[in-house]
Amino acid sequence: MKKQVVNMLSMALMALMLFSCKDNGGKSVFAPVSSGRPYEMLVVIDKGFWERPAGRALFDVLDSDVPGLPQPERSFRISNIAPENFSRGMKIFRNIIDVDIQPIYTQPKLKYARDSYASPQMIMTIQAPDEASFEEFVTKNRQVILDFFTKVEMNRQIALLKKDHSNLVSTKVGSMFGCDVWVPADMERYKVGKDFLWASNDKPTSDVSTNFVIYSYPYTDKNTFTKDFFIQKRDSVMKINIPGSLENQYMATAADYVDVKEINVKGEYAFEARGLWEMENDMMGGPFVSHARVDRPNGRVVVVEAFIYAPEKKKRDLMRQMEAALYTLNLPQEQQIDEIVIGVNGVEEEKPDTTAINK
Repeated sequence: MKKQVVNMLSMALMALMLFSCKDNGGKSVFAPVSSGRPYEMLVVIDKGFWERPAGRALFDVLDSDVPGLPQPERSFRISNIAPENFSRGMKIFRNIIDVDIQPIYTQPKLKYARDSYASPQMIMTIQAPDEASFEEFVTKNRQVILDFFTKVEMNRQIALLKKDHSNLVSTKVGSMFGCDVWVPADMERYKVGKDFLWASNDKPTSDVSTNFVIYSYPYTDKNTFTKDFFIQKRDSVMKINIPGSLENQYMATAADYVDVKEINVKGEYAFEARGLWEMENDMMGGPFVSHARVDRPNGRVVVVEAFIYAPEKKKRDLMRQMEAALYTLNLPQEQQIDEIVIGVNGVEEEKPDTTAINK
C-alpha cells in the first residue's frame, strides 16, 4: 500500500512538472490544440461595433471572394463574439481577430500574436481610436489582412507537408530537376515528359483530382515574366504533356481569366499566375496557380503549378492546400523553408504572454 501511494505521488509530481514546462518563448509546451477548421475566423468585437459601418467594413474584407476560382467562394467562414463572452473555451479558436477601439490610441495599428491560448493559433489585434478611423484603416489594409491569414493557413499546411509528403514525387523532382518539393502524400500517379513532371492523386473512382506540375526552360531575359509570355509557354507545355482522351483534346489556359503578380519566395523574386484552365474540345476545367522562379546557377526558369478538377464542389481549401506546396520548391543550393514570412507591411508581432494559457 505504501509503495502504491509513493508511485501515485511520483506520477502526480511528474505530471505537474510536465505541464509546468515552458518553451524558449515562455509558452507552455502543452498548450491545448486549437479548434476550428482551416479558413474559419472568430472576430471578437462589441455587438454595436459589429452592426455599424466599422464592423461591416471588417466583415466585407473577410467575406471577399477568393481570387482565381470559377465560382464565388468567400475567403473565410466568419463568426463573431462579444468581448464579455470571449471565454476560455472560445480562446482556443485557431484564427482570431480582436477589435480594440478605444480613444487611448492615437492611430490605427495591426498587431499579431502566435499560440497565446492554443496551438496552432494566430490572433490579430486591430487597434483604433474611433470607429471612423477603424473603418478607413481596415478598408485600406484589406489585402494585408487577407494575405496575412491566408499565409498563416498555408504555413500550417506546410508544417503538415513537412511531416508527411510524397517521397515518390520528391525523388522524381530530385533526379529530374535537382530540386526538392513537398506535395501531399497521396500524389502517387505521375507522368514524365521532357523537362516535365505531372503528379496527381487521380483515382478512377474519384470525381476530385488534385495535380502538381513542374517544368523548366532556359532563362533568356526579364521579358520571360510577362502575362503573355507565361500563357504562351504554359499552353505549349501543357498541349504536349497533358492531352485529353481524344486526339484533338488538350489542356489550355483560359487567357481572359488569368491574373499575374510579382511575389517573394525565400527572399527571391517569383512570378505568380492564377486563373482557369480548360480542356480544348471538352467540358473539363478548373482553377490553377503557378510560381515561376529563376534558377540562376543553371540559367533556367523552374515553374511549379497546382491545378484541380472538382466539378460541382467547393475548391477554396483544395486549391490553397496545393498552393502551399508551391512555396516548398527548393531550388539547387537553397534551404528548405518551414513557413512563409508573414510579418510584413507594418504588422507588428506582440511579445508572448506567458500567463495567457492559464487564464
